[in-house]
Amino acid sequence: MSDKTYDQWQAYCQALVSQQQIEGRAFINGGYTQAQSGRTFDCVNPANSEIIAHIAECDEADVELAVKTARQSFESGVWRNQSPKVRKEALIKLAVLMEANQTELAALETLDMGKPISESFHVDVPGSADVIRWHGEAIDKIYDEVAPTQEDVLATITREPIGVVAAITPWNFPLWLACWKIGPALAAGNSVVLKPSEKSSLTAIYLARLASEAGIPDGVFNVVPGFGHTVGKALGLHMQVDCLAFTGSTRTARTLLEYAGQSNMKRVWLEAGGKNPNIVFADCPNLDKAARSAASGCFYNQGEVCVAGTRLLVERSIHDEFVQKVVEASRHFKPGDPLNPATNMGALVDKQHQGSVLQYIQWGQQGGATLALGGSAALDADKGAFVEPTIFTGADNQMRIAREEIFGPVMTVIPFNDEQQAIEIANDTDYGLGAALWTANLSRAHKLAKQLRAGSVWINNYNDGDMTVPFGGFKQSGNGRDKSLHALDKYTELKTTWIQL
Repeated sequence: MSDKTYDQWQAYCQALVSQQQIEGRAFINGGYTQAQSGRTFDCVNPANSEIIAHIAECDEADVELAVKTARQSFESGVWRNQSPKVRKEALIKLAVLMEANQTELAALETLDMGKPISESFHVDVPGSADVIRWHGEAIDKIYDEVAPTQEDVLATITREPIGVVAAITPWNFPLWLACWKIGPALAAGNSVVLKPSEKSSLTAIYLARLASEAGIPDGVFNVVPGFGHTVGKALGLHMQVDCLAFTGSTRTARTLLEYAGQSNMKRVWLEAGGKNPNIVFADCPNLDKAARSAASGCFYNQGEVCVAGTRLLVERSIHDEFVQKVVEASRHFKPGDPLNPATNMGALVDKQHQGSVLQYIQWGQQGGATLALGGSAALDADKGAFVEPTIFTGADNQMRIAREEIFGPVMTVIPFNDEQQAIEIANDTDYGLGAALWTANLSRAHKLAKQLRAGSVWINNYNDGDMTVPFGGFKQSGNGRDKSLHALDKYTELKTTWIQL
């Protein structure tokens, strides 16, 4: 539970909105500023459709200013030439400030995109601070290399910051996934221009002030809110952006690759969609645990998770028994007011997305799948963007609900007969982000983990992990990796220096 009661959270958030204390301006060169056009767009609470703030609607002119500022700060060396110790101390201070502002960051996250306040407060904000701290701690613990050469040569292999990094981040974990980008980018010595999703810009804007207070120099970290077709496109095409890191849809990821080819061949790192298989064999060591994990792996964060286990593959001999266990475990997820600390399933990000999810549910029924749970909008359907946890059975892997990323609380159950069929179904997808399998057979676990075409494979758990391991996908789920020391590879260049002695 959070540190406040339901009434206290309601009062706190009402005060933020009514007293107009929510910052919505861009952050460029160390200070907040309106969009040069003066335009704004509404920030809407998806739980009740109330306007809670007005966000600067930046465009190409604002991107030009932000990138110019970032380039100047990079070339000046004000950040990249600082000692590792100084950069480390600044990032650790930023993590401390995030923790000190945990209440406001959590409130902004929940008001902005509808996730339960208990998750914002206890999971997302502390997790985001941990990302920044982890990368700060890593700065002075990474060594360069000396190549094995002949006696009269010294050859060094060194890392250098890549330059100006543009980060385009999604709306489902606004603060956390922004930190996955800016943590290693800043740790490596780059200057950053962050474009948060137009659907959830508030915590990124707030974070910029904390970064400045932490001692990150003016111009090194900039936040430019706005829409993908203007701000995102301008960053993708900009000749002075050296690297673009993106998390979001596969469709947008393809477009960003095109922009890189049309401009300066900037490095483009993509974490895109997923349609992740969760495979349960009859020899699963604990079916009750697997059922609870299957439910949380699909319905956590309202199903708005790129690595959600939306395809549940169940060995036919235990299919009916296990599906019933999953249905019962899923009843625990009940849509409710996101500001209630007891709520474990909040609102979808907006009414438009709610409509998209409900359309997929309709297609599932029209395609011949059977509703085993849910299937409808929930609570005040006129104002709030709530959808019940939904489970389809009687499905096959060719249905739209099994092939396309719904990005909502919809699970499709598919039976299989043996190992070979399980792997064929699991890999029969355009995506390759995550996969899980449940078995007591150690040999099977190792053998099938190698055959699954996914960037992360979990054995007898779903989506566990920490900052020490990389995260990213195969196939159309993207390239590059977030988290771990491997994340730094995206934001650095390797240089060989060959010295004849």
